[in-house]
Amino acid sequence: LQYRHTDGSVPVNKQTKTKKKNCVNEQIPGRKHFYINDLNQVPVPVMLLPDDFKANTKIKVNNHLFNKENLPGHFKFKEYCPQVFRNLRERFGIEDLDYQVSLTRSPPFSVDDQGEGLLLNSYDRTLVVKQISSEDVADMHNILSEYHQHIVKCHGNTLLPQFLGMYRVTVDSEETYLMVMRNMFSHRLVVHRKYDLKGSLVDREASDKERTCDCRCHHKPGKITQIVLCLLISGAPQREVYFMGLIDVLTQYDTKKKAAHAAKTVKHGAGAEISTVHPEQYAKRFRDFISNIFA
Repeated sequence: LQYRHTDGSVPVNKQTKTKKKNCVNEQIPGRKHFYINDLNQVPVPVMLLPDDFKANTKIKVNNHLFNKENLPGHFKFKEYCPQVFRNLRERFGIEDLDYQVSLTRSPPFSVDDQGEGLLLNSYDRTLVVKQISSEDVADMHNILSEYHQHIVKCHGNTLLPQFLGMYRVTVDSEETYLMVMRNMFSHRLVVHRKYDLKGSLVDREASDKERTCDCRCHHKPGKITQIVLCLLISGAPQREVYFMGLIDVLTQYDTKKKAAHAAKTVKHGAGAEISTVHPEQYAKRFRDFISNIFA
């Protein structure tokens, strides 16, 4: 998919020669050229095909004049599996127009307690934009089909992250990968306390930064990923609202994790409840813990 000014400097489709419009070239059978506004009119497929889970669209922007004080003049934008994420947004009850408005009406803002990489909230606090790695993109492709099947089966009701879009932005040959998710916290209620439950009692204490904020970090065995449990006071003194969900589910048990497992085993012993263990053991601990809590 290419985005270019049709000023005669590049070959253009005949239908664009008489109009001073920006044009994109999308790899869709039967039609190669679309105007920017036409992209919103691409019909939603009746059903997703295997190729939809591998598809992507690309836009290249040159000589960009709109909002040039804040945007680069040249950049490339890639959207992964657009039809799949569009279908997921529909199943999560998010309209395309609302999604676009949340991301574009006003600039997003940084999350105070972000870790490594970029972490932003949309201006209306309904969406979270997180910087991910190219490995995360590959992992997401690997699980996307099963994830979609799960969302279909549970009708969008899940404690898993609600993945809404995955993108790559390239500026001056530097690539940044972004994942857009629904904010698991309320965008209306003020968060008063956060409980970040870790997966182990060993070497999993709150950092100095976490201790200085209004954050209670509890360390419990049995989780495949972090569980964030938020206590929100909605106004009335006796009314408490809890939000609970899973985050960072793309974390892989890779060479780095295996090395950490070996080092911690040597340090703490084979029977210690260290956090870095094989995924099957991690999952079992998590399920056992949740079963004990909610039994």
